[in-house]
Amino acid sequence: MPDLIFSDPRLARLYDVFDGPRDDLELYLGIADEVGARSVLDVGCGTGCLAVLLAGTGRTVVGVDPALASLEIARAKDDRVRWIHGDATALPPLQVDLATMTGNVAQVFLGGDWERTLRGIREALRPGGHLVFETRRPEARAWEGWAQPTRRVLDGVEERRELLEVSLPLVSFRHTYTLPDGTVLASDSTLRFRSRAEVGESLVSCGFEVVDVRDAPDRPGRELVFVGRRVS
Repeated sequence: MPDLIFSDPRLARLYDVFDGPRDDLELYLGIADEVGARSVLDVGCGTGCLAVLLAGTGRTVVGVDPALASLEIARAKDDRVRWIHGDATALPPLQVDLATMTGNVAQVFLGGDWERTLRGIREALRPGGHLVFETRRPEARAWEGWAQPTRRVLDGVEERRELLEVSLPLVSFRHTYTLPDGTVLASDSTLRFRSRAEVGESLVSCGFEVVDVRDAPDRPGRELVFVGRRVS
């Protein structure tokens, strides 16, 4: 099930408030240009930030997400995108040039769902189509920074973050939101940290070749960007 920050309508609207502007998305637009993508599948599209940008360049775009509350926000932004409530394992027939996963979506898949997602994406790509996503480097130990409680207040909403558990390769944390009416909502998240080798091996086993592995330009030294290509 999606975390409450994505699936609860009261919290889903806060995603863009607390996480915008998205400095990471220019990279994906650039890669779409590099590979000559005219059609794109955005997996875990959330509130549609990247999908809307891609549609604005004249591309055909499909956005898929299992969190209906986030998807409804996305739908209200742009009707040029084909929005699908679901996940990459049960897509309608597609033959897109490029698939994307932003916002470290790749880390929310904790077990066999990762390989099932990769295979679903492969089926949605045309032969030779590309997949691009970023994932945090385990050696950067991002969770050590999360161990310090944080507090932000925006639009009258207070957000607090706390680290819950580190049991590598899994790391769990909680965001607690206090709304203007005093309502308190907690959203728990667990992420899987995969090594560069582990990610590469999973791509190959699911029918991709690794074309490139880059440093994330907006978070140098902390994240890797994988570019894979479907093997025909």
